[in-house]
Amino acid sequence: MTETPFRIRIPQSDLDDLNRRLADTRWPDPFEDPVWELGIPVTEVQDLVDYWRLAFDWRAQEERINGFPQFTTTIDGANVHFLHLKSPEPDAIPLLLTHGWPGSIVEFLDLIGPLADPRAYGGDPAVAFHVVVPSVPGFAFSGPTPDRGWGPARTARAWAELMTRLGYERFGTHGGDWGALISRELGVQFPDRIIGAHVTMLPSAVVRDEADLAGLTGPELAKGQRSLAKSRAFQRTGVGYAMIQSTKPQTLAYGLTDSPAGQLAWIAEKFRAFSNTDHDLIDRDDLLANVSIYWFTRTAASSARIYADQDVQWGAPLPSSTVPTAVAVFPDDIGLPLRKLAERTDRIVRWTEFPRGGHFPALEEPDLLIGDLREFFCAKS
Repeated sequence: MTETPFRIRIPQSDLDDLNRRLADTRWPDPFEDPVWELGIPVTEVQDLVDYWRLAFDWRAQEERINGFPQFTTTIDGANVHFLHLKSPEPDAIPLLLTHGWPGSIVEFLDLIGPLADPRAYGGDPAVAFHVVVPSVPGFAFSGPTPDRGWGPARTARAWAELMTRLGYERFGTHGGDWGALISRELGVQFPDRIIGAHVTMLPSAVVRDEADLAGLTGPELAKGQRSLAKSRAFQRTGVGYAMIQSTKPQTLAYGLTDSPAGQLAWIAEKFRAFSNTDHDLIDRDDLLANVSIYWFTRTAASSARIYADQDVQWGAPLPSSTVPTAVAVFPDDIGLPLRKLAERTDRIVRWTEFPRGGHFPALEEPDLLIGDLREFFCAKS
């Protein structure tokens, strides 16, 4: 495999430029919107900007990420950056973790060590993983993609090639958001290679109209009604960002690439709205590490293009997947899937409904997610 060792080292001039831009932010009118109905409030962004400029330590985040082996390689004409930590356990399972938007590899940093070396974290060494965490083409340190078409299907083919180059013929997959669609797509295209697919999002299993409730009774009907209410609320007030990114991502990118406060507001609002606006479970250093990566790599445009290049429109029927699939349901996520609907297209062998957590469980509830991954893949090994 042609792979190049990689370390993050943002030039000091870029850090100085970021600090200057943050200090010179031009603010919109301070309209009071405590319930976030019109977007993230000015006071919230001002507080985050002050912390980013005066207290956040990017160099510490660099050191944290650089603590893992990192590489870059070229696949299908695109640069691919990835972390790859091999387990010391001889029977470890290869596991591919894929992020979505507006996430990055930062989502999985707290998972890598416990998954790869459970013995060192008080876990069972019999359930260990060789962990591969790539940056999706167009995102972060993979950098902008040179052409169109990098939706889940093409990315899945790139991931299959990456795992082949790393020597992993069969492997497990996990992801949320776009990472869930990419993980599932791997099972559709390469069913003989996928040990199991573990996802935290399954759009085809979310209730979208009354017809999806047919035949449901009792607790399942109540779940279906909650799913439908959440879907309708999201369609009514939450999909504007996706419509922009799927139609005119380049126009949006000028503001996000020129204004760090704009990039921060665009991402921070989604981190909160996709989880729970009543309480914030995501550490602000993790949030700002994630936003900083988008800023330093200038990938606002290329990361948003995944919405324009998606292979299947949201809500459209998905091709069937025959690989063993686990769905982890976190109640504050943007959509609540139902097992009955999931079983129309997927081979569901594990379904776990957690009491808390949202769209970014690796950051919000890492222990719950680690435990579910271990239990699912232990059963498959």
